[in-house]
Amino acid sequence: MARSGEVWTLKWTDLNGNVLTINEPEKNSNPRQLKISDRLVALINTLPRKDKRIFGPTMNLNNFRGNFIKRRHYLARTLGNPRIDQITFHTFRHFGATMLYHKTRDILYVKQKLGHRNIESTMMYTQLITFESDEYTHRVAKTIEEAGKFVDAGFEFVCDYEAEGKLFRKRK
Repeated sequence: MARSGEVWTLKWTDLNGNVLTINEPEKNSNPRQLKISDRLVALINTLPRKDKRIFGPTMNLNNFRGNFIKRRHYLARTLGNPRIDQITFHTFRHFGATMLYHKTRDILYVKQKLGHRNIESTMMYTQLITFESDEYTHRVAKTIEEAGKFVDAGFEFVCDYEAEGKLFRKRK
């Protein structure tokens, strides 16, 4: 949940395993750490290491943003969906914040992940979508391996369920 300028300034030293550290936050935000997926780490590691910055010295911020816009236009044309052209880099930040709040219901956690200093800024992000229900899918893990698979799939631990195992849930 980084801004485009924060991503552009990322250095290779800011990537440590699956943790990305935003050391140069924009808009007077707080520095923060974000957990990223194995797939994203693998994609980042395919980039050439010509500079201390991940996105290299040859690409200025305007080129970085322009590249996003070019790829967005291409995707909109390819899929025949002009609404894709309305998506900005910042849209993903809003979407990520909204989904994180929906998942955790912890506005202070979302505030910290966004790097906001002011809770009112965070509140603007999390009021974009109204979720109709709090229905859950439930699963019971009888082994440690099953429990690990549920956690990897986004389920959260609820409690031990008698001798049956451990109860997990995930919002539908």
